[in-house]
Amino acid sequence: MRAAALLPGLLVCALAAAQDYPAKPVRLIVGFPPGGNVDVVGRIVAQKMGEGLGQQVVPENRTGAGSIIANEYVAKSAADGYTLLVVSGAFVTQAATMKKLPYDPLRDFSFISTIVTYPLVFSVRSDSRFRTLGEFIAFVKSNPGKINYPSPGMGTLYHLAGEMFVSMAGIEMQHVPFRGGSEPLTEVLSGRMELLIDALTNSYPQIQAGKFRPLAVSSVERSSALPEVPAVADSVPGYEATSFIGLAGPAGMPAAVVDRLNSEARRILALSDVGRRFAEWGGTPSASSPEEMKRHVGAEIEKWKRVVAARKLELQ
Repeated sequence: MRAAALLPGLLVCALAAAQDYPAKPVRLIVGFPPGGNVDVVGRIVAQKMGEGLGQQVVPENRTGAGSIIANEYVAKSAADGYTLLVVSGAFVTQAATMKKLPYDPLRDFSFISTIVTYPLVFSVRSDSRFRTLGEFIAFVKSNPGKINYPSPGMGTLYHLAGEMFVSMAGIEMQHVPFRGGSEPLTEVLSGRMELLIDALTNSYPQIQAGKFRPLAVSSVERSSALPEVPAVADSVPGYEATSFIGLAGPAGMPAAVVDRLNSEARRILALSDVGRRFAEWGGTPSASSPEEMKRHVGAEIEKWKRVVAARKLELQ
């Protein structure tokens, strides 16, 4: 009875706090170093969201373990809306490939909205013998195991996208993992390896500079950034591998605060200057409801778990 009597008062206090939100600066935690695409998107969102909320939104880089440190920090923060997280594609691949995480990727977060989506691009050097993905697949089929492809590490989106490609195309390629950074790109530019599977956001400058020849994009449809480049699915029916960046906070955030932040995300993504910034490196503004983002995260985790199981990849 006593708890029931207290409940209306607690609800009123929570509603009042949500109506006053934000009453102080908001921290936006980024799990990657300054300068990368996740950081750049985070800073764009922080600036524009601060303008709309009337309070400063401060980007804070907490790097390490491929963003797991940042994810854990936010998952264990107060659920008051003053500590938010920039969620990237690494969030779902880690959940699919790691035996244990210091948080539950679905239960320990309040999802707010996706911000941007972008495909991967399969590229070769501009002077490569391969002009189409079909030619590349045909060569690898007749030379099984002789072509290597690099990635920034085991269990990354690029590694899993490559494993899914190998499986669905019926070919044999050797995966060579590096420790993050730009080494995979350098390996292909140097000619030591022939195929790069990378985010369009990373490869786009090299493509624009004429150093890479894009063979295909990994989205179901062609990318507006590379309208002349076919989809991988044109050569490998059913293939799709895209990435995203979104916004989340700790589990248990007041619904009114989540709704306020979702409205701000939608406002920001409707701005023409934000759309232009994202388009410059192949991204597409992609607002969602909190429920849609949670479903997307869950579906991506399950998708990559199936790839891990099918390819018998060793979990970390």
